[in-house]
Amino acid sequence: MSEHETTDTGADDQENSAEPTFEAAEYADGTVTYPPHTVSPNGADRVGTVDLREYEGRVVTWTTSTATPPGVREPNTLAIVEFEMGDDYDGPVVRALGQIAEREDGAGETVDVDIGDRVEPVYADELREPGAGIREPESQSWDGFRFRPIQ
Repeated sequence: MSEHETTDTGADDQENSAEPTFEAAEYADGTVTYPPHTVSPNGADRVGTVDLREYEGRVVTWTTSTATPPGVREPNTLAIVEFEMGDDYDGPVVRALGQIAEREDGAGETVDVDIGDRVEPVYADELREPGAGIREPESQSWDGFRFRPIQ
């Protein structure tokens, strides 16, 4: 096993877990990618997973959308986050696109972020309103991860 905390459990085990994981894939050549794929960009087989909740990220860039799809909060601040995978990791950068977390004061506004800010992934049980789209709500998942600045 590599220096990353990996598991070879599947989605069934994840559903039984109390807290969902922010799953990236680790491959035989030591690289990590998000979103996970069956093989690495270099063709190496997938050997496990890495929970990105265990890693700090930095905001690479961000934007605020004021024209959002049905059921998505408006305005909606999104960021591209690059994860710091540790000194021993020499693979390609691991990045994710996601919403910025809302303020804890209940106002419904997102936290302010800037390029270079340190962030952590936090679970959200609803990234958008399930009944607002054209698909049946039961046909897809509505949860995921947002990014919250680290104080």
